[in-house]
Amino acid sequence: MSRRILGLLIIMGALAMAVTDAMAGTADSDNVHYSRTDSIMICRLLAEAETVPDTENIPLFFARKFLGRPYVAHTLEIFDKEHLVVNTSELDCTTLVETVAALTLCAYRRKYTFADYLDVLKSLRYRGGIMSDYTSRLHYFSDWIDDKRAMGIVTEICEPVPPFSAVQRLDIHYMGSHTASYKSLAAHPEFVPVIKKQESALTGRRYRYIPKDCVGNNGLMRKAVEDGDIIAITCRKKGLDIAHLGYAVWRNDGLHLLNASMIHHKVVEEPMTLYRYLQKHPSHTGIRIVRINKCN
Repeated sequence: MSRRILGLLIIMGALAMAVTDAMAGTADSDNVHYSRTDSIMICRLLAEAETVPDTENIPLFFARKFLGRPYVAHTLEIFDKEHLVVNTSELDCTTLVETVAALTLCAYRRKYTFADYLDVLKSLRYRGGIMSDYTSRLHYFSDWIDDKRAMGIVTEICEPVPPFSAVQRLDIHYMGSHTASYKSLAAHPEFVPVIKKQESALTGRRYRYIPKDCVGNNGLMRKAVEDGDIIAITCRKKGLDIAHLGYAVWRNDGLHLLNASMIHHKVVEEPMTLYRYLQKHPSHTGIRIVRINKCN
């Protein structure tokens, strides 16, 4: 039997399982929320991944499946009680990164069911992989990086120097200073002291990053950044650590960003280089690089 035929049979089987898994349409049991469309798409992508050649970059394989999907913010904020929300139809920069990372980890671990995907997504979205209430979600990406690194899920790349020649010192207080802007904090003032404690724990931490003026040096950058790495854009906005997220894509003219773009209103591979993109945003200071671990 040819590899192509075998792959088609695997995909058909996975889709049949997904339909059975999602017959109810939308599942809210056990604090999990998803649509039938979501579960079918996730299972189809995982089945396709089983047939991807070893030379294919897995994170980009998955990320490109979401090109053109609309950018929509706050898709996780739909319940008063915390739910594990799966939404493959509408994405912001964080949910795109988490969705693709969860699919990638499933593929690396050879876990191909929707239940596997839910387990991995939860392990990424919540502190220590344990979901309780809103405060168990990792709201700052520096916190996300540290927590997933401690779990052995990702590695933050910090060398060579250069290009990792700058140091970011965190001063985190944005959520605690803008509680009215967050639905759950406005509805649950008891969460605010917990969030402020988390912010205090992050404040003072230091991380190496690539200053944006170095991002245009392709020789240096190719030593530090690989296709499919997570790019976290550092910023000088008061109280925040990271302004935007996406995936690294190398082209002939340099490094580009695949992201859920508020500017383009959809998931895109930015046509301009990342260097030019950063220069257009005065508040952006550079990038941190995170790599999904293959053997976990």
